[in-house]
Amino acid sequence: MLESPATIEELRRTEFARLDAAGHVYLDHTGAGLYGESQVLEHLELLRRGVFGNPHSQNPTSSAMTKLVESARAAVLDFFRASSDEYVAVFTQNATGALHLVGEAYPFRAGDRFLLTFDNHNSVNGVREFARARGVETTYVPSVAPELRVDDTVMHRYLADRHGLFAYPAQSNFSGVQHPLEWIEDAHEHGWDVLLDAAAFVPTNRLDLSVVHPDFAVLSFYKMFGWPTGVGALIARREVLEKLERPWFSGGTIVAAFVQRDWHQSAPGAAHFEDGTVDFLNIPAVEIGLRRLERIGMDAVHDHVRGLTVMLLDVLEDLRHTDGSPAAVVYGPRTGERRGATVAFNFLHPDGRVVDERYVDRVARGHRISLRTGCFCNPGAGEIAFTIARETLLGGEFGEGMALDDYVHAIGLPSGGAVRASLGLSSNRSDVERFAAFASEFLDLRAVPGDLPPRVGC
Repeated sequence: MLESPATIEELRRTEFARLDAAGHVYLDHTGAGLYGESQVLEHLELLRRGVFGNPHSQNPTSSAMTKLVESARAAVLDFFRASSDEYVAVFTQNATGALHLVGEAYPFRAGDRFLLTFDNHNSVNGVREFARARGVETTYVPSVAPELRVDDTVMHRYLADRHGLFAYPAQSNFSGVQHPLEWIEDAHEHGWDVLLDAAAFVPTNRLDLSVVHPDFAVLSFYKMFGWPTGVGALIARREVLEKLERPWFSGGTIVAAFVQRDWHQSAPGAAHFEDGTVDFLNIPAVEIGLRRLERIGMDAVHDHVRGLTVMLLDVLEDLRHTDGSPAAVVYGPRTGERRGATVAFNFLHPDGRVVDERYVDRVARGHRISLRTGCFCNPGAGEIAFTIARETLLGGEFGEGMALDDYVHAIGLPSGGAVRASLGLSSNRSDVERFAAFASEFLDLRAVPGDLPPRVGC
């Protein structure tokens, strides 16, 4: 029986009581979800009672562990409603590890194209280096300000031109924009394989792989329910997984290998891609977390978080200086439609200048609010949001010993990036109200202290 949306508020007082006990406002769910108390206790009890060994054997402790790992693998497919006849779940270190598997092994051929949206995490952007090494062109589909969406007509035109591997996020980790899942079938009709970055989408939205059929979907479980860290998944269509060409083999990925002959036989299915020993003691925690989300209900989580996101957006929209000028600017959708619970913004001085994000971070710490600042490993979305032209970027490349602060100034960025507030299962109205009190500190702010720390990354 699913728990009702009203029960989510009760979860704050039970599963996440540590937040209020310590006075924390956690607004970095896109960075990492928070684990519930019962999750870690159930996992601890499993480890306390059991004796488990490396699963690469048939002995009793190894067999016991193999059973738990395979149960978790089946639970992943069940949660995402993926048929085991069509899909296989490969355990990885995280979404980035899953992307690396695809990038290094995807069979790029002359004449292919690697197509992706401006709005992508750097772990997706990095796949272009594998494409480049195989002589394959990379093409980006631009987003359009102010909502940072892609025009569907433009996307269709790119998909109709050649084919290869197409990659995009179901939800932007920068702006919260939710890109159409319908693109998957459109791409298939034009001969593309589709790589879907689901990491920011699945914590608060249902990804139903019986309805949409990406060839590859990548995710990190800690973003969904906080624990365990260090375990992600590549959920891949079996027929496309078989096309991948791994450039090496390792322990766990083969059935046998010889030293005196240049020969090895690959292990079948997921095992061929799980290098070495998987994080076997933590993998059972994945099934625990998935069961918990199923009990609560993904629709309930989605509705709960969507309501709080609208509240947060209203706070930023209503924030005005005494002279009536806006005290904040939001990058991306200003409403709750077709967007997730990730909100990127900057505070503004009365004259329209952006408040330095390092000062925002300092003030937030004083309120015990956890935000994120910078470019969030998504340079394309930032380039569109901050209207940074390509010519400017080319003219402002890092020189030897050039500090990040100097680079930011050279390319014309108004600041070192944006501020990101992201909500999740453990968030409540009180968090948004405390955020509003924090945001009011930037009203009529005309200057910030000059003793801010240097920027270390963007």
